[in-house]
Amino acid sequence: MPKVSVIGICGKSTFMYVEHFHQNGETLIADSVYEEIGGKGINQAIAAARMGAEVSFLAAIGDDDSGRQCCNVASQNGLKAFWKVKTNKNTAFAFILKDASGENRVTEFKSAQLCESDVLDFEAEIASSDILLLQQEVSPEVNKAAVALSQKHHVKVILNPAPIREITDDVARGIFAVTPNEHEKQAIDVQRFENCITTLGSKGCLINEQVSIDAIDVTAVDTTGAGDVFNGVLAACIAEKTDIETACKYAVTASGISVSGKYVLNSIPYRHEIERRLYNE
Repeated sequence: MPKVSVIGICGKSTFMYVEHFHQNGETLIADSVYEEIGGKGINQAIAAARMGAEVSFLAAIGDDDSGRQCCNVASQNGLKAFWKVKTNKNTAFAFILKDASGENRVTEFKSAQLCESDVLDFEAEIASSDILLLQQEVSPEVNKAAVALSQKHHVKVILNPAPIREITDDVARGIFAVTPNEHEKQAIDVQRFENCITTLGSKGCLINEQVSIDAIDVTAVDTTGAGDVFNGVLAACIAEKTDIETACKYAVTASGISVSGKYVLNSIPYRHEIERRLYNE
């Protein structure tokens, strides 16, 4: 079975739905509120697992109810989770504001966070993986240590460069594929990376400025987590030794399926759903 290791965050996500986003000084009344466990790390890990990959997941949580909910969700979704419980810290929290078109605005608060030594404890999982999947919700020191271990053990790394921050040259040299959206792409020098897969939302994705993969035709209900689904499925496919173009077709199809439903976890598709849509079965 292909193996993907994921390092990221896991916490509580709260969704509020409004007709439109705020203007300066405007107070809005939400139509509804919904809570679930989320975060780029856990979302991507679950997406990879639902593709059939063996997934090891490293994250920090607080010794609180949200942390315990994170543990339950990881277990329910078949993840091999490695929790670093940070005393006197809160589990991560995200607030997602959604408008009538399905677009979102996200604000995060991170209290319990991974450190470099936590990554070193995860070395055996990285070493036995086909792919290491990273995002930038963890500190630069954590990703730097993870990339160094992947190079030591000859493991390919996929980096989802969100949220945007500087990526050092030594980290860039250790990345097999970087997956920015159009906005994030403007902030990084894509020439430094072996592969650049630009996600284009409803337009699909672009591989190394040369190959376009079209999105599937869907009515978007909720775009939250679509990029996470793309990255998790991409990682699982590459772990299977699938070529990049085919892997991107799976990833684009999966992310398209995900935006057709509300929220994140319940909208992450399983492999059979992706293949049924991809191959018109």
